[in-house]
This record gives sequence, C-alpha cells and structure tokens, in this order.
Amino acid sequence: MAVLNANYLLARLKHLMPVDHPEGCLHEFVASGTSWKEQHGVRTMDIAKRLLDFGVHAPTIYFPLIVDEAFMVEPTETEPRESLDHFVDVLRTIHREAASDPELVKGAPHTTPVGRMDEAQA
Repeated sequence: MAVLNANYLLARLKHLMPVDHPEGCLHEFVASGTSWKEQHGVRTMDIAKRLLDFGVHAPTIYFPLIVDEAFMVEPTETEPRESLDHFVDVLRTIHREAASDPELVKGAPHTTPVGRMDEAQA
C-alpha cells in the first residue's frame, strides 16, 4: 500500500514539484523545489515550515544531497486517500501563496506555539 500511496502522490504532485527520476517509484520519491526557489524565492525549507500551519508534518528536506531543494515524499501504508488528497491540496495552496505572497510562506510557521527558529543557531 505504501507503494500505491507514493505513486498516487507522485502522479498528483509532479506538475508542482518536478521529480528527476519518476520511473520506478516504490515507497517514496524525491521532488525538487528548485522552480519555487527560482520563480518566487521560496525554498524547500519554507514550504516545509508552511505545511506546519496546515497541520501537516513536514517531510524530509534537503536529502538526498544530489537533488537541489530536495523534498522527500514518503507516505505510510496506513494513510487514507483523504489524507493524501489533503496533502496535495495544501501544497497547491502553498504554491498559490508562493506566487502571490512569497513573504507569507518565507515567514512560516505562523500558527505553531514556536515561530520560525534561526536555522544556524538551532
């Protein structure tokens, strides 16, 4: 089921975040947020932090190192389709925000008890 969930998300997200090697997706895939960075100045870290505002746990980012602005998507086998669709909807919302108000995304999270931490000091 994890393979099915990963392939489902890959099919729904590949237009938002390109995947260099989409063939042979098993339980995970690594997308790239490079286009978001180039077009809107929004980094993968910003996307991950903004996901927290929507109650979505941020995925692994910046790994593997060979993918620029790496964004690893690895759904579990227990995730229902509604949860996967919610993840896609949230990423679409964040993509629209990045285009219209990149500072909103770059300043995230906004709704968590602790705001944006200094990455170097943390």
